[in-house]
Amino acid sequence: MFMSLIADNLATVKERMAEAARKAGRDPQEVRLVAVSKTVPVERIAEAGEIGGCVFGENKVQEAQDKIKTLGMGSYHWHFIGHLQRNKVKYIPGLFELIHSVDNSELAEEIHRHSMKHELVTPVLIQVNVSGETSKSGVAPDDLEELLEMVVSLNGISVRGLMTIPPFDPDPEKSRKHFAALRQLRDRIQKLDIENSSMGELSMGMSNDFVVAIEEGATWVRVGTAIFGARDGR
Repeated sequence: MFMSLIADNLATVKERMAEAARKAGRDPQEVRLVAVSKTVPVERIAEAGEIGGCVFGENKVQEAQDKIKTLGMGSYHWHFIGHLQRNKVKYIPGLFELIHSVDNSELAEEIHRHSMKHELVTPVLIQVNVSGETSKSGVAPDDLEELLEMVVSLNGISVRGLMTIPPFDPDPEKSRKHFAALRQLRDRIQKLDIENSSMGELSMGMSNDFVVAIEEGATWVRVGTAIFGARDGR
């Protein structure tokens, strides 16, 4: 039952992604899917993996380690999308293809230090709190340039773009202004031409608002419930 359900859900999400991209005059290939697999059993992740067309997003290092040990990294691709504690960074290098949630210099330095130990460069996105919501992680928009200037000096990190999580609202249109703000911020930063950084990626949009996010420029959308169904956490 789950196999057909997950297959149907994935097909629906991908079609909605493509439709949103076309509506915005974008190439659907520009927008990629992170299937948020936090708290999802490995059996169901494996079912989604057999279907293909997505990477998997985890937000707890220990849980991710267990899943990656079971499923591997050949046919499966993994992103870290949650708040990353500095004491967990030592487990990160080589485990994830992209970290979506770097939001301060101390965390960036720790990722750099452990990446260099393994002679790796870890691709990251800078998480920005565009809404100013106190419960959300992320660097303030006004502080982004200063953080970027510091992070791009670290050889163990490669900055690929920005990420945000807007306040949850059942009406996806309420998220539009936050997605637009991140895109506009990205565009402004791009014009600064900061050395050793790329602003090509925008990670924004979840199950309830990913269509709006794509219309506003998302290149990665993080979708869990719409694929795997309801679970603990949003």
